Amino acid sequence: MSTPSTTPTLALASELIARPSVTPEDAGCLELIGARLAPLGFELERIDSKGVSNLWARRGRSAPVLCFAGHTDVVPTGPLEAWNSQPFIPALRDGFLYGRGAADMKTSLAAFVTAIETFVAAHPDHPGSIAVLLTSDEEGPATDGTVKVVETLAARGERLDWCVVGEPTSVNTLGDMIKNGRRGSLSGTLRVRGIQGHVAYPQLARNPIHELAPALAELAATRWDEGNEFFPPTTLQVSNIRGGTGATNIIPGECEVLFNFRFSSASTADELKARTHAVLDRHGLDYQLDWQLSGKPFITGRGRLVAAVSAAIRSTTGVDTELSTTGGTSDGRFIADICAEVVECGPVNATIHKVNECVAVDAVEALAEIYRRTLENLLLDTPA
Repeated sequence: MSTPSTTPTLALASELIARPSVTPEDAGCLELIGARLAPLGFELERIDSKGVSNLWARRGRSAPVLCFAGHTDVVPTGPLEAWNSQPFIPALRDGFLYGRGAADMKTSLAAFVTAIETFVAAHPDHPGSIAVLLTSDEEGPATDGTVKVVETLAARGERLDWCVVGEPTSVNTLGDMIKNGRRGSLSGTLRVRGIQGHVAYPQLARNPIHELAPALAELAATRWDEGNEFFPPTTLQVSNIRGGTGATNIIPGECEVLFNFRFSSASTADELKARTHAVLDRHGLDYQLDWQLSGKPFITGRGRLVAAVSAAIRSTTGVDTELSTTGGTSDGRFIADICAEVVECGPVNATIHKVNECVAVDAVEALAEIYRRTLENLLLDTPA
C-alpha cells in the first residue's frame, strides 16, 4: 500500500512508522526529526550511550522551558502472519493508520514536530524556550536513554518548567485521559536457603518452601499504605516462584521468589524494603534479597501544565479530560528529577504492543492541535 500523505502530521507519522526502529534501534528517526527541527532554530545535541540514540533539541535560551518528550523505539512486531498488512509499511484502512508504533508513539512524535512548526511560524519571537527530548531506549532496559539525557542536563544545571510526554494515554477517544503521574516500581529477587535432602527423611533436611510460605502469606496480606488523592494503595505481586530439581523425592535446597511493588507516593522504596526485611527476619529465614528500583513515583498536581493541557484538549475535542496515574512506568519518572510538572498526553492506547497496531486518522491532526494549543497556553500566556 502507498504511504499515507494526506495531512502533514499523518505524512510524518507514516515516514516514522516506515523505519523499523525496534529497541534499541533508531533506524534514522532522530535524523528525520532533527532535519525538521533545525530550520526552526533548534540547537541539536546527540547524547548517545552504548548503542542507544538520544536527541536533545532546544529553541531559545530563556525561561520558561516547555519540553516535548518521547521515544522512537518500538516493541517487536510479533508474528508477521498475524498482521493484516506489513507492520513497517504504513497503511490507511477504514479510517485508521496501521503500523508498528502508530499509537506508541510515532504519531505523537509527528504531532510534536508539526505543532512546533505551526506555532513557530505564527510566533517566531515567542517568549521562553521549546525543547524536544527523544530516545530509542524506552521500550527496553531504559538504562541508556532518557535517564542519560536527564543526567547530562542536571550536570549542566539545566532544568525544565513543563514537560509533555507523548505516551498513548487516551482510553476511548482522544484526550479523555492524561497521566499526571505514575506509580513507582520496585522489584525483589528473594532466595531462601534450606538443606536439600530425601523427602522420606525430612528431619535430615530443611525445606525452604515450607519455611517461606508463612512469610510470603504475610507479605501478600500486608496493607502497605492507603494511597492518596492521586494514587491507589501500594500493591505487591509475586510473579515467579522456583524451587526444586523437578524430582518428587528431593527436598529442595533453595527457593527463589520474584516479586514487584507498584507503589504510591504514600510510601518510599526504603520504607517498603525495611518492612519486607522485617517480615522475613521475624520468620527466621536464611535468605538473600536483591532489590531493583526501576522508578520512583512522581506526581504533578493541578497547576499550570495540567490546566494548559486540559484546556487544549477541551478546545480541540470538546472532551473534559480525566487525570490518572494508572498503568506502568514511563520515562516521565526520569524527567521528573529536573522538571516540576510532567504530564503524559497521547492517542488511544487500545492497540499498543498488539498486532495490527493503529491510530484513528481523524485523531492525528487533532493531537497536533492539542500540542500546539498547549504551546500557546503556556508560552504566550506566561507572565513577563
